[in-house]
Amino acid sequence: MNANTENLTPVRPIQALPDHLISQIAAGEVVERPSAVVKELLENALDAGASSVTIKLDEGGVKRIAIIDNGRGIPADQLPLAVQRHATSKIASLEELENVATLGFRGEALASIASVAILTLTTKTADAPHAWQIENGKITPASGGQGTTVDVQDLYYNTPARRKFLKSEQTEFGHCAEVVRRIALARPDVSFSLSHNGKMVDHWNVSGFDKRSASILGDSFSSARLPIDESAGPLRLHGFIGLPTASKGRADAQYFYVNGRFVRDKLLTHAVRAAYQDVLHGDRYPSYVIALDLDPALVDVNVHPSKIEVRFRDSRSVHQFVFHAINRALAQTSATSFGTVPGPATALIADSDLNANGGGLNTGNRGRLPWIGGEQTSFSSQFATPVTGTSLDYRANNGIDYSFMQQHAQAAGVGQSTEAYGAFFGGGDNNIAGANQTAGVRASELPTDDHPLGFALAQLHGIYVLAQNSKGLVLVDMHAAHERILYEQLKNALDENNMPVQALLIPVTFHADAVEVGTVEENQDIFTSLGFDISAISPTTLAVRSVPALLRNADAQSLARDVIRDVREFGGSRVLIDRRNELLGTLACHTAVRANRSLTIVEMNALLRQMESTERSDQCNHGRPTWVQLGLNDLDKLFMRGQ
Repeated sequence: MNANTENLTPVRPIQALPDHLISQIAAGEVVERPSAVVKELLENALDAGASSVTIKLDEGGVKRIAIIDNGRGIPADQLPLAVQRHATSKIASLEELENVATLGFRGEALASIASVAILTLTTKTADAPHAWQIENGKITPASGGQGTTVDVQDLYYNTPARRKFLKSEQTEFGHCAEVVRRIALARPDVSFSLSHNGKMVDHWNVSGFDKRSASILGDSFSSARLPIDESAGPLRLHGFIGLPTASKGRADAQYFYVNGRFVRDKLLTHAVRAAYQDVLHGDRYPSYVIALDLDPALVDVNVHPSKIEVRFRDSRSVHQFVFHAINRALAQTSATSFGTVPGPATALIADSDLNANGGGLNTGNRGRLPWIGGEQTSFSSQFATPVTGTSLDYRANNGIDYSFMQQHAQAAGVGQSTEAYGAFFGGGDNNIAGANQTAGVRASELPTDDHPLGFALAQLHGIYVLAQNSKGLVLVDMHAAHERILYEQLKNALDENNMPVQALLIPVTFHADAVEVGTVEENQDIFTSLGFDISAISPTTLAVRSVPALLRNADAQSLARDVIRDVREFGGSRVLIDRRNELLGTLACHTAVRANRSLTIVEMNALLRQMESTERSDQCNHGRPTWVQLGLNDLDKLFMRGQ
């Protein structure tokens, strides 16, 4: 006998699997843990038109999960089908599968749950004289109001090995509670009640989306968020995005819904992250609750049994729409627009007091003074040198030629002398209006709409500008603020002239796999719009013949590979914009006014006026806050006035 075949498994004939084994396999995909049961049953309740849902859990959902709704109910004669595999009322044809408008549609949930737990289903329709119950395939009359109650007990009682993989009771309950929160966020028109081991944990009445999101995500989000509602063709994006000051150290406050379904999609996550890139500090994560509505035919939700992954027919358009919509909203984060900005936390000011008294400039959205995250901007101890055409070395150690940006820096008004410092901040009478106001202006006389940052009082340690407005004291980090102003000016100057292209004298060739070559051949228009000329010269070789002029001294091969990867994964690329912005940020940082630079009152007021008219001026290029507000009530607390 051949030694290679001695230990092979005996050959078996092909045969159909028994139903109970098929159910166990399906249950392994659908019922991963108790939270998966909660998700499937809640989606069924909402598809049934429920306006009130009660969730009862015992021992983290392992011992018992009961979902009670007041939906349409199930007719008695359809109960046997309800617990069979691949039986559903939600789709009946391929056309309907390609236009799914319900949360559930696979017809697997109840059958899968019944195969690994003891399932009892009690239901009553509006026209039925009484309720009916099915358990172990037996149907009997029962009592109960209109709607459906699904009672799941002893999860994995018949598969003890699966049960051993579950975590602790509190961990499993935490996963279940998170599923309830996700679904409750998407449906503020439905009331939800959640209890665990007989104790009420959460309850949300019917309300608006703003109140529901504030209730679930808390005051830290509701006091620092921006509304968003944009449409383009069949796409609509709406909800709330958190201000950069509401960012977190973990990505645990990110809720994205596609046609009402909570999803985790790397394309959507990338689009949101790219929009926040200019305003986030360090490894922080934005908070948001946003929903994307589109024609069901344009998205495939039948990707995974959990239905948490989706695919878009035109992924590039979706990515660009989401990115630009959020980017436009964040561009308005300046002193004259939404919400509050970071304020200093002190031991003498309690969060509850700050919430009560506010501290933001926008009276329509007063919130607590958020914490200043991370370290403060470090400054040189030397005076800044006035920028002229030759006073700065624009060539960095990374091999990037800054001379192209230098031209735009001068065009943007950067290359001015010390005597023309007012023009350095934008110049003109409009920008320094009120600059000659004296430090003794009364708060009641300070305009709150035209000049929300108020008027300068003094300079502190050559680093901070102190200003007075109608609400109290404003502190401005002058280097960080000026850095953002210059950065936005440079970006606008380049955007207006588009991105010039530099042809390479000798094309750069590199080895590429079949996927990379195919991506280049299928997306020539995208690469051309990005300033690249890339083409295949063989089935395994790509040649780069031109690159954006701003990055002409960068490594063309690595740059091209990064762009190809982005185009393949997201239908477009932010690599060039990110590299460009990184270089512009470096230039702005080197050019901005330095610490210990003495400014006059006129110059300080000019800086305040320019901040009010600059997009994203609440944060510097690195995502740190540029100014904070201390209200009069906050100052009174520091000195215990009135206590």
